[in-house]
Amino acid sequence: MSQARPTHPSSLLSRLRWLACLWVCGVLPMVAVAQDVRYDWQSVRIGGGGYVSGLVFHPAEKGLYYARTDVGGAYRWDDAAKTWLPLTDWLGAEDANLTGIESMAVDPHDAGWIYLAAGTYTTAAAGNGAMLRSHDRGATFQRVDLPFKLGGNELARGNGERLAVDPNDGRILFFGSRDAGLWRSDDHAAHWARVDAFPAVATSFASTAKNQWRRQPIGIVFVVFEPASGKTGQPTPVLYAGVSTRETSLFRSTDGGRSWQAVPGQPTGLRPTHMRRSQDGSYYLTYGDEPGPDDMSDGAVWKFNPADGRWTDITPLPRHGKPIGFGWGDITVDAHDPRILMASTFHHYTPYDEIYRSTDGGQHWRPVFPRSRFDHSNARWTADHHPHWMSSLVIDPFDPDHVLFVTGYGVWASRNMRAFDHGGTVDWWFQDTNLEETVPLGLASPAEGAHLLSAVGDLDGFRHDDLDVAPLQFAVPPRYANGYSIDVAGKAPRVVVRTGRIRGPVNAVRAAYSLDGAGSWHAFASEPGGNGEGTIAVATDGRSALWFPLEAGNAYVTRDWGKHWIAAEGLPKAARVLADRVDGQRFYAQDIASGALFASHDGGLHFTAIGGAFGKAVKQQYQAPRRPTNAVVYAVPGQVGTLVAVSARGGVIRGRDDGQVLRQSRGIDSAVSLGFGKAAPGRREPTLFLAGVVAGQRGLFRSVDGGVQWQRINDDAHQYGEVGYVTGDPRVFGRVYFATGGRGIFRGNPAGEQP
Repeated sequence: MSQARPTHPSSLLSRLRWLACLWVCGVLPMVAVAQDVRYDWQSVRIGGGGYVSGLVFHPAEKGLYYARTDVGGAYRWDDAAKTWLPLTDWLGAEDANLTGIESMAVDPHDAGWIYLAAGTYTTAAAGNGAMLRSHDRGATFQRVDLPFKLGGNELARGNGERLAVDPNDGRILFFGSRDAGLWRSDDHAAHWARVDAFPAVATSFASTAKNQWRRQPIGIVFVVFEPASGKTGQPTPVLYAGVSTRETSLFRSTDGGRSWQAVPGQPTGLRPTHMRRSQDGSYYLTYGDEPGPDDMSDGAVWKFNPADGRWTDITPLPRHGKPIGFGWGDITVDAHDPRILMASTFHHYTPYDEIYRSTDGGQHWRPVFPRSRFDHSNARWTADHHPHWMSSLVIDPFDPDHVLFVTGYGVWASRNMRAFDHGGTVDWWFQDTNLEETVPLGLASPAEGAHLLSAVGDLDGFRHDDLDVAPLQFAVPPRYANGYSIDVAGKAPRVVVRTGRIRGPVNAVRAAYSLDGAGSWHAFASEPGGNGEGTIAVATDGRSALWFPLEAGNAYVTRDWGKHWIAAEGLPKAARVLADRVDGQRFYAQDIASGALFASHDGGLHFTAIGGAFGKAVKQQYQAPRRPTNAVVYAVPGQVGTLVAVSARGGVIRGRDDGQVLRQSRGIDSAVSLGFGKAAPGRREPTLFLAGVVAGQRGLFRSVDGGVQWQRINDDAHQYGEVGYVTGDPRVFGRVYFATGGRGIFRGNPAGEQP
């Protein structure tokens, strides 16, 4: 066996210098992964913001209940800490499709079991769904892949529950799919088999629905067992399943699911959305003409008594033979008093959605909200939002004063519901602590003022002076339904611009500016054309702005906040714009279709293509024959004319606007987003933060030496699905902020270091 000879120090030094030269010249792909850095992760608090599509209480343990969301995973309520605990943050980018939870179920006799049917879309590009099963209340999960797709963020996502555990034999589960019929497991969801005997209507055209994007399969929306029909330790013989169709929709099995028959006497013409069992053995069903949540203009509430087969219409607001303009989201029954019912309207936007309460089994109903007080202190922005999309409504089985209902932006809960029955006022609080479900579309961390500014889908955007406090949205005017693009002037950080979308007829300019660090806002004086949104950039000196509105066909420059607009020359019909961080006369643009780069040295008036090796390298990522990717370009802080492009194929490419490539980190397997933060002590170059794959490992990475070495800063338990925009904090070394595809905004700080 030969022995390695020691290297002479002088020859080693010479070799390192030679390698460094090759690296700087862009010849050598020299990327290394250093030891991981442990980070502490916390949500940047907004306080809800997304659609909580379902709630499930455990019937045998007080304080144990779960929430599912359409894009943000699942949560368990921690009754001692009075907060929601996220259960699915371990899902990584490759499994981002599983962050939409289609349904969930608990074993009524074993509090350890929680099952999640996970899958966000049924589109061709989406992967199949999976069953996530846990026997430790969601602390850990086992994944069981399913041979079909799920639609946790599609039509009918508030219906349910599609998944049910046999109350007499916890090994048995049934799941109603969207387009693959009914499925059964006999081993705690480890294996599944299709129930071929279930009626074909579950996979027919009649069980589909269409929104403005496409027709979607809906299929079976709930499975409900009749526990009294069986004995402990044996399969329950009687169970029901409801199909989202206006035809015959409710089916019953009396032999444990082997055969199925339509329930006689049932109403038709509407789609069932929920079915709830009462302790007296009767059932209550809510209906809508559409599955929701996009549309619903008619509906009803029915009571079904299996003992005599009688159906009774108990709709709180009768239809009188014609559509009522809205439907019904859910109904709940007090576990200890079957006379007490509550039902929620759905899509009743004129004047607003309502919850009705009955204390006589549905013979008489009274609206709850006219005698309600809402406490908005937990998330002040909720004061501008009336509850809607109330598709899950539950009376706590252990506390009839505690009633929860979901909305399109979180969970409300009562403290004293029974006061309503005696003429009192119901107090509601926003029970959404740590249930952060938003989709941020842009982040900015200024060099002074607030540490974080955000553009957020559905909620406009926020200025966070305190990252642990849910603030009000950006001050009006204007108010955007969607915040879309946001930018801060590099050398004048009090100057901020943003764009957005407005619902309904356009009656305001869809771009705004602030001169006090987003404390107050002013709409631009006018729009140059297009349909708002798009991307906007502010010059580093804060004296001009460049806006490329959606479908405008060009970018436009203003130097007087929209009083006058000048069309930029030399740009394609659709591009993303950004500003240099040093030179106030330099702007850049990237063709959305081809990836081509353009630069302006005269304040955005004229653009020319960036050619050379840099321009060619970026375009290659777009035009690759098999795997084209979006190579997103960023301007480097503190370096005039310097850009960085990141892509899922090309890694990180640093270049100049004259076309020169300065460095390409070819050792990076893929890159999704790049951000810049404060330089490490003793260094001048900004810290880089990367969401991507380095040396075969996916995660969030940090580099303090310009990309020569990368350190992974997250771990497998903290992946948060799809990570979007990443940015560092220019004032706090090591701090990073990132946007997710449904878990809101996170910030990370090196563990043990004081920010």
